[in-house]
Amino acid sequence: MKNRWIALYVENEVGVLAKVSGLFSGKSYNLQSLTVGTTEDETVSRMTICVTSDDITFEQIKKQLNRMVEVIKVIDLTNVPLHMKEILFAKILNCSPVDKVDAFQIAQVFDVQVADIGKDSVLLECKLTERRNNELIDLLKNRFKTIEVVRGGAVAIESISTSCR
Repeated sequence: MKNRWIALYVENEVGVLAKVSGLFSGKSYNLQSLTVGTTEDETVSRMTICVTSDDITFEQIKKQLNRMVEVIKVIDLTNVPLHMKEILFAKILNCSPVDKVDAFQIAQVFDVQVADIGKDSVLLECKLTERRNNELIDLLKNRFKTIEVVRGGAVAIESISTSCR
């Protein structure tokens, strides 16, 4: 079992996301991440999906997706050089002045934006890899009493050179 990545080009129509996610839930495949956005063609959306599965199950998933009428193209990104990022917001609450200084230093080290600051809180905006976001969350949990985390799924595009994730 390992994480597998798929890019789907689908018709940009009402209900397509429900049909794709329904395929996964109907077969009891657990989605780790799913992001959707329009492409340069407004009639086409691209989904970036991460699913944890074995080789046989993953092949079944790709075949089932290819059979869907609304699916234009299925691309297996699992072993392809990619540029991949995940957005994450981390709110640090109940900050002392010393905590705020620490939050700013952490933001600088991780090269993330301080998106907002309040009387006793700091909001960080991160566009990092999943691994780097996990490292940031672990550090924030260990350093601060109260944090709130919201993260979106990863988006990925095939590399035009040989650099990878």
